[in-house]
Amino acid sequence: MNLNQLTYFVTLAQIENYTRAAKRLDITQPSLSHAISNLEKELQVPLFERHGRNVTMTKYGEMFLKYVQDSLHILNLGVERIQEAARIPGGSISIGYIHTQGRRFIPELVRGFLNEQEGKKIDFRFQNAATGSLIRGLKEEKFDVIFCSRAEGEKEISFVPVSEEKLVAVVPENHALADRNSVTIKELGQYPQVTFTPASGLYFVIRELFEKEGLSPETAFEVEEDGALAGMVAEEFGVGIVPDVPVIHTLPVKILNIENLHYRRYIYMGMMKNRYPSALVEQFRDYIYKHYRIYEVIQ
Repeated sequence: MNLNQLTYFVTLAQIENYTRAAKRLDITQPSLSHAISNLEKELQVPLFERHGRNVTMTKYGEMFLKYVQDSLHILNLGVERIQEAARIPGGSISIGYIHTQGRRFIPELVRGFLNEQEGKKIDFRFQNAATGSLIRGLKEEKFDVIFCSRAEGEKEISFVPVSEEKLVAVVPENHALADRNSVTIKELGQYPQVTFTPASGLYFVIRELFEKEGLSPETAFEVEEDGALAGMVAEEFGVGIVPDVPVIHTLPVKILNIENLHYRRYIYMGMMKNRYPSALVEQFRDYIYKHYRIYEVIQ
């Protein structure tokens, strides 16, 4: 068994046609057939069922494919690391983050890491989005690391708490609650809500806060970004719950503390558990563990 055979196997499994697979691999069809035949002889099981020039994988082929793909991924990573080591120190890190973290946390984090990596040329790539989009991007290898809400049920992702946000209520300046300094969840639930879309981790958090009080308030609008939520509240479309971030202090709304709020809003660093990061991404992760990781999480 050799590397060419494994590469040929994966390509044929994806394309399911000998002629097209051979063309992509830039080899002759007989060479591809010979390589697959030798691989099946070595494994002593059929990997494909043949239908003329088309093929479908057998149950053995489907079982073998995952292991081969994982092995090739690790091998390619090893090649990248060797190439990294042979070049001038540096590399790239792709970061995804929710909107609230782009104003202070991400710039501070990147500046601190670059200060420790003095002399290295590091290319950072940034994108902000809602938690759901960030998780999809992480799985699709668009990001090396993301900073977002924790998503339940995502067993392939390691979530490490690195930051904390305070949740506050926002109401229009002329609202019945605007003469207060604080408010309860039950009181807020009596009014239409401007809230986040389901793509945001806060959507489920806020819904649960109301459900614990036996409430299901009317939804006026759903938005993706904190500033947009506060802006809709300023225009008297409803009230809302939002992280206490600088942008809401620039808008004509009254910001109220939430009484008896037994919830802490954490921001998590997310990375794939079974993906092997580059040496530079490992250093970035270790820097975050050292300087930002929160070890005592209170829910």
